[in-house]
Amino acid sequence: MTVLVVGGGLSGLSTAMFMALHGAPPLLVERHPTTSLHPKARGQFPHVMEALRVAGVDEQVRSASTDGQFRITRAVSLNGPVLQEIMAESPDFSALSQAPWADVSQERMEPILADRARQLGADLRFGTELVSFEQHDRGVTAVIRNLETEEEETVEVDYMVAADGHRSPIRHALGIELIGRGVLGEGTGTLFEADLEQKQFLCYLLNPDLPGGAGVLVSTDVPGRYAVGVSNTDGPKDWVRIIRTATGIPDLEPKVLDLRHGSSQTRHGVAERFSDNRIFLVGDAARMMPPTGAFGGNTAIMDGFGIAWKLAMVTRGEAGPGLLASHDPERRPYSKILADQQFLLFTQRSRPDLANDPTLPEPVSPVSALFFGYRQLGGAVITEPGDPGDLLEDPERPTGRPGVRAPYVRLANGSTTDLLGRGFVLLTGNPAYQDTALPIEVHVIDEPEFFTRYGISPEGAALVRPDFVIAWRSVGAASPAELERAWRTVLDLRA
Repeated sequence: MTVLVVGGGLSGLSTAMFMALHGAPPLLVERHPTTSLHPKARGQFPHVMEALRVAGVDEQVRSASTDGQFRITRAVSLNGPVLQEIMAESPDFSALSQAPWADVSQERMEPILADRARQLGADLRFGTELVSFEQHDRGVTAVIRNLETEEEETVEVDYMVAADGHRSPIRHALGIELIGRGVLGEGTGTLFEADLEQKQFLCYLLNPDLPGGAGVLVSTDVPGRYAVGVSNTDGPKDWVRIIRTATGIPDLEPKVLDLRHGSSQTRHGVAERFSDNRIFLVGDAARMMPPTGAFGGNTAIMDGFGIAWKLAMVTRGEAGPGLLASHDPERRPYSKILADQQFLLFTQRSRPDLANDPTLPEPVSPVSALFFGYRQLGGAVITEPGDPGDLLEDPERPTGRPGVRAPYVRLANGSTTDLLGRGFVLLTGNPAYQDTALPIEVHVIDEPEFFTRYGISPEGAALVRPDFVIAWRSVGAASPAELERAWRTVLDLRA
């Protein structure tokens, strides 16, 4: 195996699945015996569904998605009074993507990712922990242990991906600090079964009768099963009383499930660096955000989507090692933006006492810019002269500049998005590019909207990476030598 992925959550399983999709199946180890038994993160944005479509699991995710509208409120209890109606329906991103929204929890999503990763050849070993690791000039030497048999094995890999969660022993061992606002609160929770009238919801609770005065109540993918949490970890909890208070049903007889009632920590912080020589951080190992906004789980999947093709191309000898140096400058600034936006939502939904904090970030508007208008600027993008280096743009008024996500354009048969995801693609109106000897898929498009949204003439072209990011463009005609030079620069291929 050329890559070891440590952690079998959303980010680790996504990395394994997309690496295998690109022909470089990794070894993944996860200390827990199975995928998550808790709902945790839920909901998939359209840009994530596009990535899942590339992997061939989008229809499965849609089938697993709960029916009906997911309602988000801030209230004293589920039965009211409602203090704020946060979201009654999902934002309309149909002008930016043909993909739908989905509403699948982590409990159901992880098995879908794991099954597909295995189908594509990834070696997934649950009930297996990382004991130790050491980096050297040729790669990483890691010792892993089967927790059932206690047998240890030493594996030699080229690279390692730290997807080992918010506590991330790997991050700590590397001496990488989280930079941010730190711990915002602690809590504990449980799952229960009951017959509630509201089926699909997320309710942020502000109620002095709850331990700590605040909590959360959320539906799961299992009908009649719900999760409740409170912002207090002191002593044992009377869960029946808490559930009655949270639901606003004083005579409710819930069945509290016999699960370990673990504590959780709400924290804001982004790793000071996302890589250390041959080790790369993804998911909660790379960033901690309050669970308000559904950015965490979605970004974890997109971390895997973004790093997998790079690892695959480098380990297959199709790109130079410098390609991997782009992981930090491309994902860390984005993570800072997302973490700050989730902190802002956290103050609005759960901590109104922080609403007047002068250091609060301004809300990103339009919100679609966070998912369709972010620019990834690093070594794997060739920016143009005079580029101001701004990280966000309005995706409904796209520029087509290198670093931005390739704009969505409807075509006679589908859309530009349908053409992307499996390798490098050149989008152009000029048939002459079809003669390129480079391993690039060329699509000739004759749509006026395409030229407008990509900022090129009919003679120009846009080179798009497997993660939908524009790596280079030529506004007008470019010579074969210019295209090859751009291609080699992006992939860190020496002459």
